[in-house]
Amino acid sequence: MADPVERLRDLGAFIRDQRRTARLSLRNLSELAGISNPYLSQIERGLRKPSAEILQQIARALRISAETLYVRAGILEQADDRAVERAVLGDQTISERQKQALLEIYRSFRAQRTTDAAHTNHEDRAAAGTESTPE
Repeated sequence: MADPVERLRDLGAFIRDQRRTARLSLRNLSELAGISNPYLSQIERGLRKPSAEILQQIARALRISAETLYVRAGILEQADDRAVERAVLGDQTISERQKQALLEIYRSFRAQRTTDAAHTNHEDRAAAGTESTPE
């Protein structure tokens, strides 16, 4: 587990990366999330620890899962991402070849999910006219 200072820096960097991926300025995100620009800046630099409510507002504005931010902030434990893989591997009714095919598809969907979310977020912002140059 990361120390609290490192965790805050990682959380802030993640939020900044998501904001930039969404092509939002710091000011745009602060307005969408309903928090002050200086406070958001401090969060992104790892200087302030946001509450769960603030993280939820940021997640909503970025159109990402609040759970993702909660895990990064240490509020929630990360879900067991291997549960699906264990279930597939433990299924005695399908062949090894079928198991490997299912796992390959599952992993590709998980990898694509992040890319699609960022792309959709960008398109939605452009259509709404809220897109601006990242700071």
